[in-house]
Amino acid sequence: MAVTQISIGRFHHFHLARQLEQHGLLDCIWTGYPRMKLRDEAGIPQAKIRTFPWLHSPFMARGRFGLGGSPWLDREWSWWAHETLDRYVALRLRNPTTLMALSGSGLHAGAAAQRSGGYHVCDRGSSHIRFQDQILRAEHARWGLPYHGIDPRIMAKEEAEYEQADRITVPSEFVRRSFLEMGVPAEKIVKVAYGARLERFHKVADPPQDRFRVLWVGAVSIRKGFLDLHQAFQALRHPRKEMVVVGYVEPEVELLLASRGTEGIIFRGLVPNQELPELYSSAHVFVLPSIEEGLAMVQGEALACGCPVIATTNTGSEDLFTDGVEGFVVPIHSPDHIRERLQQLADDHSLQLRMSEAAMQRVKAMRGWDSYGQALATLFNGL
Repeated sequence: MAVTQISIGRFHHFHLARQLEQHGLLDCIWTGYPRMKLRDEAGIPQAKIRTFPWLHSPFMARGRFGLGGSPWLDREWSWWAHETLDRYVALRLRNPTTLMALSGSGLHAGAAAQRSGGYHVCDRGSSHIRFQDQILRAEHARWGLPYHGIDPRIMAKEEAEYEQADRITVPSEFVRRSFLEMGVPAEKIVKVAYGARLERFHKVADPPQDRFRVLWVGAVSIRKGFLDLHQAFQALRHPRKEMVVVGYVEPEVELLLASRGTEGIIFRGLVPNQELPELYSSAHVFVLPSIEEGLAMVQGEALACGCPVIATTNTGSEDLFTDGVEGFVVPIHSPDHIRERLQQLADDHSLQLRMSEAAMQRVKAMRGWDSYGQALATLFNGL
């Protein structure tokens, strides 16, 4: 049975579409992107790329027209972009198909697929949505910050998708555990780790010998646990320590940092992607203490450049590397654990070198998108 995909953005779904085309399983992929943005999607016949850009494309460009910055407008716009795409596809499903829809965009189309004798696979890239809302609410409370919460309509729709779907695909053990914790039957959940295209990431430099450099890449946010790393870095004992921060600093974190000090921290802002291999290679360690995310591939990028990783269990780290070999896996909310691991690497140069070499070896064994595609082809054929 052919597969119909729905993914409002690119994400990992276009990698999957290429794989399904190779396996002879792709019917089409629906997206909210305009067609002119999708001309470079080699390996997918243009006739199999279907677009419904009328709400999502202007939503993504709203800042250019002075329409960004309103939480109410952003919430409504995002909701209707997903909802209209879902309903539009539902009206166009004519033949039996297996619908593989990114969560939040497949309730109506999934039901239509099932009515026609097909199946609905809900693809969730982050933790269970109610688990996600609870953990982020608690994290904001931990730092004394207001939390507006996930749109109740989105929460209700996603939970209805989990209930309706024949299978739920997730990318990491952390995400799988979140579904089990929220009462979803284990037999309904299929873990398939994302593939990795790390060809452009490799070691191109060495860390400096006259200082200890910590690297951060990604949004500087409450969700990603930046304040835990900040606390750990401040407590690190080293005469010449520095932390290079690449990414946009969210206002709520910027406000908290104003009273905490940023000595030794270099904020680079956003940098071109081609600069990242140099940044990863020249760092002694990359740290990602996220509170919640599905499977952060920045970890794989760092490993490919020979940079050991310290990451929480809630980043998908356990599915990417082994604790104590290529880096360290730590609990969330654990600045003391992070500091201890930073101190180990700062004090033991041979440990840093061993982990660096192990990291590069690990990436050579990492599964690419071929393995991801094969696993999902097997799932679809099994249905």
